[in-house]
Amino acid sequence: MNERSEKRIVIVGAGEAGRMVAAEIAAHPELSARVVGFLDDARELSGRAISGVSVLGRTEELEAVARRERADEIIIAIPTAEGAFVREMVKRCRRAGVPFKIVPGVMEIITGEVRIDQIREVRVEDLIGRETVDLDPGSARDVIAGKAVLVTGAGGSIGGELCRQIARIGPRSLVLLGRGENRIFEIEDELRSSHPRLELRTCITDLRDRERTRRIVREHAPDVIYHTAAHKHVHYMERDPEEAVTNNIEASVHLVHAAEEFGASRFVFISTDKAASPRGVMGATKRIFEEYLRSRSARSPSRLITVRFGNVIGSMGSVVPLFLKQIRRGGPVTVSDPRATRYFMTVREAALLVIRASAVGKGGEIFILDMGEALNMLEVAQDLILLAGYEPNTEIAIVVTGLRDGEKLHESLVGDGERLLPAGEEKLYVAGQTDPVPSGFETRVTELIALARAGDRSGVLERMAALVPGFGGGAAGGGASPAAEP
Repeated sequence: MNERSEKRIVIVGAGEAGRMVAAEIAAHPELSARVVGFLDDARELSGRAISGVSVLGRTEELEAVARRERADEIIIAIPTAEGAFVREMVKRCRRAGVPFKIVPGVMEIITGEVRIDQIREVRVEDLIGRETVDLDPGSARDVIAGKAVLVTGAGGSIGGELCRQIARIGPRSLVLLGRGENRIFEIEDELRSSHPRLELRTCITDLRDRERTRRIVREHAPDVIYHTAAHKHVHYMERDPEEAVTNNIEASVHLVHAAEEFGASRFVFISTDKAASPRGVMGATKRIFEEYLRSRSARSPSRLITVRFGNVIGSMGSVVPLFLKQIRRGGPVTVSDPRATRYFMTVREAALLVIRASAVGKGGEIFILDMGEALNMLEVAQDLILLAGYEPNTEIAIVVTGLRDGEKLHESLVGDGERLLPAGEEKLYVAGQTDPVPSGFETRVTELIALARAGDRSGVLERMAALVPGFGGGAAGGGASPAAEP
């Protein structure tokens, strides 16, 4: 074959993964491809030949090497590479005008081998700044296998993925509960196809209806309840705090009371990093129910467990899907503040964290996943634009809109009066509480719900401020934008 008819490939990384990729390419002549060289930052490899393929330089020389070698493709073959490195390589490949792919992370290579069919396009998840955490869902087998499980918000991104992971473990039955019938239909249809023997049940309801909630829990008698349903858009809840209270607190109160009454062994509540020293109404509602569970935990017949998330990549209404949507339509991409930072995790990580927490939780804990360093949102926007093949602020504009009502500049995983403690599990932590729940807390929550039911907005905000130290009662965060939550 003529050399010029071959695809010329440069591999970033001359370690084990890179060498395996080179060997795979050499073993498949039908690919019409040839590795013309490696790039690697290890000094001892400079100028060496590995299995007949030369190390052509350091990774910072990518553009020059790609031009000199007339590279047709770059393969990033460092499975342990951090997001910052991947982002830098993406930028260099874009500047060089050369297509690029990536070898999956360590946890994706189940066999311990790198195969050609595993090399794929760079994904958003590769840019989040850390190796994703792979918590073993099988470790929760005793909690889920052969048991009746109920998931609220089952049609949502997190609820749906949670249902997929639960179904793989093999529960006796799985109840899909939600308000939106279309999304419940979609996840039910998917699960009936992938798990035809699983007993699936569906409930379309509003958990604010206390008697209806009691009937559902009594009828299905779940051993475990995973409560993911909630309003989550920060700026909407600033405008409708009564709705935030009734949906995020009152409905949750009804559900946990039913769980306790009808014998659920575990009740797992999905919270948010916005509950840590909350500024906005949405975060405050989550914080209040966290404390409500903590106040009941010692005397509850059920294990009451909380899991606190950062931002979930791919979650409906979150910032990354919004950025991608804005890029697809040609921009502009809207960023609230160039200094804003957020923690990120994948949908799969979120679901596995919930399942693992339900297995190890004793009751009263707030579990948090180690999510590495917070990412700058302006840089995330720039990276996604580059990943899509465009130049930021040249081909796709970035517009700063200002912080929205209730939005914080920097999110935190732990708030005032909390400390991060190891949970005895790799990458899993507990938000330790330094102060007890105030006396009469549950009664005051009941009073808050009554104020929300009565439409007393000022009373709602005042009572929330009394229940959550430091909460400003709906303080504005700046300009409004029709953007999703970061």
